[in-house]
Amino acid sequence: MPARPAARVFQLQAALNRYMSEDLLGGPRVLPLAWVINAQKGGTAPFVLGLMALYGNWSVEAFTYLALHGSYGLLWVLKDVVFPDPNWQKKVTFGGAFTAFALVLGPYWSLPFVLVSGALGPEAPASPALLSVAIALHTVGVALMFGADAQKFFTLKERRGLITTGFFARVRHPNYLGEMMLYAAYALLVRHPFAWAVLGWVWLQVFLPNMKMKEASMSRYAEWDAYVARTGLLLPKLFGRRA
Repeated sequence: MPARPAARVFQLQAALNRYMSEDLLGGPRVLPLAWVINAQKGGTAPFVLGLMALYGNWSVEAFTYLALHGSYGLLWVLKDVVFPDPNWQKKVTFGGAFTAFALVLGPYWSLPFVLVSGALGPEAPASPALLSVAIALHTVGVALMFGADAQKFFTLKERRGLITTGFFARVRHPNYLGEMMLYAAYALLVRHPFAWAVLGWVWLQVFLPNMKMKEASMSRYAEWDAYVARTGLLLPKLFGRRA
């Protein structure tokens, strides 16, 4: 059956995002987008450690942030080696690579800067309860994101089609849910509205149109409507009937 187009606003957002991150300023496409992403992800641990040294901030909050965001970055690079996402293997222009870093990846580094530098004002030490919630949220988010990405990669290697089992049985975008959970953990550690504003920008400008365009593509499968009826976009639908 033919795919159903996404709403016009999401088509425009996706087209703008694609141009800005892949074709900006034109020229040859010579730089794999994965290199840009991996540089930011893998560089997070030394970046945060450098901030801690620069500002002399060796607090529990700073070390916790370093452990969580730094380990996630290293896991991302490992994921790209073991089960790479085809979307990130495409080559982009230098302008596109710059924009992808400046408008999406780079702003993520503003979170540890705010936390470590105290630039937006002093904060009382984080409570043990908040640290525990952030660590738990991050752990579940990492497991959900990497588990869903692994399932998708290895399933699609064997067969093409709609994935409706495992991590995808109750929620249509478990990988996005996991990534949002782990970044929410970082925002909890930062404890400033600025962190949530950065995440809101990425989630609304990048994640949402990506999910909507993906759903428009998947709607070509005959079982799509039944799958939508028993699943949630981001939050699992726990009581829908399974196929």
